Amino acid sequence: MSRLSSIFPAFSERLKGKDAASAAAPACGCGASKTPAELRAELGEERYRVLFEEATEYAHSSPLNAEKRDGTFICASCHQPLFDSSRKYNSGTGWPSFWEALPGAVGFKTDHKLIMPRTEYHCSRCGGHQGHVFDDGPQPTGQRFCNNGLALDFVPRDEQLPPLR
Repeated sequence: MSRLSSIFPAFSERLKGKDAASAAAPACGCGASKTPAELRAELGEERYRVLFEEATEYAHSSPLNAEKRDGTFICASCHQPLFDSSRKYNSGTGWPSFWEALPGAVGFKTDHKLIMPRTEYHCSRCGGHQGHVFDDGPQPTGQRFCNNGLALDFVPRDEQLPPLR
């Protein structure tokens, strides 16, 4: 069982008896399995690549990097709340950054794609790739959750959160 499968049981179920192309996207946490084609149609190609192929958007490309309103940052795929805006800060990296995720909102795995291993984090509900966490953030946690803006949506505090999908 892969590390990702152990963190995200829905992903593990998706791999059983499936070919690699259909297993690329994890099953939705709500129990309704979506194919990669369905997710691409729902999210668009760029968001799909970031969320389910672990791509990274260009620095300074997301309008969410400059988002300063009070509210909640949610997973762009399943709408699970991931970060409260009170935990966001300007890290100077060009990506939306937070010093703390909401409790239980993200799962972690080690990413070996570059020379040095990094800690990657995903939405704990749908398995959508969000970004990487580093130990150079502000107090009180000292962590920097460096998020792909394409993996997030923002909901102002005075608006109702969308239903989970």
